[in-house]
Amino acid sequence: MNTLLWVLVGLAAYSAGTFFLSQRGLLPKFVQVQGPFTTIHTQRGREFIEWIAQPKRFWRAWTNFGVGTALVIMVGMFAFLLIQGISILQNPPAPSAVNQPENFLVIPGVNDFLPLSVAPEIIFGLLVGLVVHEGGHGILCRVEGIEIESMGVFLLTIIPLGAFVEPDEESERFASRGGRTRMFAAGVTNNFAITIIAFVLLFGPIIGSITVAPGLAVSGAYDESPAATAGIEQGDRITTVAGTPISNESELNNILSERSNREITVKINDGTSAAKRESQTLTVERELIVAGSVGGNPADINVDAEGDPIGVETVNGTAVYTQAGFANAVGTDRFIELTTTRGTTTIPAGAYLTRVASDGPLAQAGVPSNPGVIVTAIDGQRVVSSNELTAVLDTTQPGEEVMVEAVVSGERKEYSVRLGENPQDGSGFLGVNIFPGTSGLLLTDFGAQSYPAGTYLELLGGEGGPGAIGLSGTIADSPLGAVYVSLVLPLASVVLGIPNFPGFTGAVHNFYAITGPLEPIGSGVFLIANIAFWTAWINLQLGIFNFIPGHPLDGGRILRTSAEAVVSRLPLPASGKRRLVRTITTSVGIIMLLSLLLLVFGPTVLSG
Repeated sequence: MNTLLWVLVGLAAYSAGTFFLSQRGLLPKFVQVQGPFTTIHTQRGREFIEWIAQPKRFWRAWTNFGVGTALVIMVGMFAFLLIQGISILQNPPAPSAVNQPENFLVIPGVNDFLPLSVAPEIIFGLLVGLVVHEGGHGILCRVEGIEIESMGVFLLTIIPLGAFVEPDEESERFASRGGRTRMFAAGVTNNFAITIIAFVLLFGPIIGSITVAPGLAVSGAYDESPAATAGIEQGDRITTVAGTPISNESELNNILSERSNREITVKINDGTSAAKRESQTLTVERELIVAGSVGGNPADINVDAEGDPIGVETVNGTAVYTQAGFANAVGTDRFIELTTTRGTTTIPAGAYLTRVASDGPLAQAGVPSNPGVIVTAIDGQRVVSSNELTAVLDTTQPGEEVMVEAVVSGERKEYSVRLGENPQDGSGFLGVNIFPGTSGLLLTDFGAQSYPAGTYLELLGGEGGPGAIGLSGTIADSPLGAVYVSLVLPLASVVLGIPNFPGFTGAVHNFYAITGPLEPIGSGVFLIANIAFWTAWINLQLGIFNFIPGHPLDGGRILRTSAEAVVSRLPLPASGKRRLVRTITTSVGIIMLLSLLLLVFGPTVLSG
């Protein structure tokens, strides 16, 4: 039974239980249930809200700013959701993790992008967001003379989904249209204020106190790979290889490619030790294996996570144990005889392209856009793997014309290509996605998987060190660039092509060091960083979502008051004005609902 099904069973059981208690009058009057949803009502706290609402001029000015922000975001959200909905209808994308229904729930461990390891920080951020949101509504109720009927929290079973302030309907009806609009905008305005404060703290003193520890951060090792057999595992840092200090995966690969001996000595800092700085020396006996594969690769090898490792035995009859030995055995041959523990086959040897952009330089030169093209040489220089193709392109310039040799549908062809500009580093660009390894096979003679510790820190505005990849292009030049990256880091595997950022959890503490004025706090800095990151992330998500112009969200209520303000100036009878306002708000609300449904379920339903 999958996770979502367990969740649905739990919701059904909770609903049945609360219905039984409600029918028999066993629930307190301040608790109301409707299916899996529960609301807890109270009148306590109204005096505090009355007190904090006293500087009325300040709160009106603050929420007038919020109303302006709301109108901009509402128009943007309407356009975004409408365009996305139409796009999905016209060209349904393949279903992905982003489109799965459980990933629209803010439940750590159920949502694939919200790790259970930082559930306390996520829940804290959510509670802060709910309190300041509904507190904003309550404060503006009193500023505008609207009585508060009750306040409380809104739960999905026992999980807090929201807080609420319930205005007195009669006094709300007599409030001015501007007052009601400010009251509806107050909650989200407060969410944005919390977001700004949290981001300022995160990008300032917090990230400024975190540095990358020396060595290669290890996120894990492939099953039964040489690294795993030697005892290298998640949380370790490889600090030296064959006596040479390293700081990233590129340096590791360079050292491995320069040495043909099967046994190699590495020094690690053990991330599982109590001190998390215990140094160990290990000997790794290298053996070439297939650690991964892309579907449809020419060798027709599919790596089964549950199966035995696939060993590479010979290339063109020559026994190979390392990637350097593999490249030497390939030599200048474009087609090779490859023998693995799965058998012998003849394949083209080169860099496998999973995508050729239809508007990219390679496609414009006549290469078909379908996946499976294998690049074997650039200007006569032999290319055996993805690393070699990247290395060759790094030496080129945008606008340079090169001869690209590739195997397309089993035939060796040549294309004259005028290179574009790589948005990452400004070098030559083919406009392709490359599968790591050779011919659609991920080959390794070591097997340690790196964790992009430096890249995460660089993206968050810190110093990531050698090999870290930061922002580039228009986003890097924008003052909101760091905010954008922080928002997409939990979705990094989809947006940035690196593993999803889990926060600074205990499993990655060994990859970082604390410096500066916050050094006395020690690992507490990581907790503060997690709280700031997830509080900002959750509050910004709450703000943007609540400004969708559809009932019962705040955006839908602001849409109504705004429509009333415009329609009131038209030469229509009162009944006609009410009908027109109702038509506008209902139409926009239906469009938003359909767009959201298409966004969630469209890829799964329509692509089939």
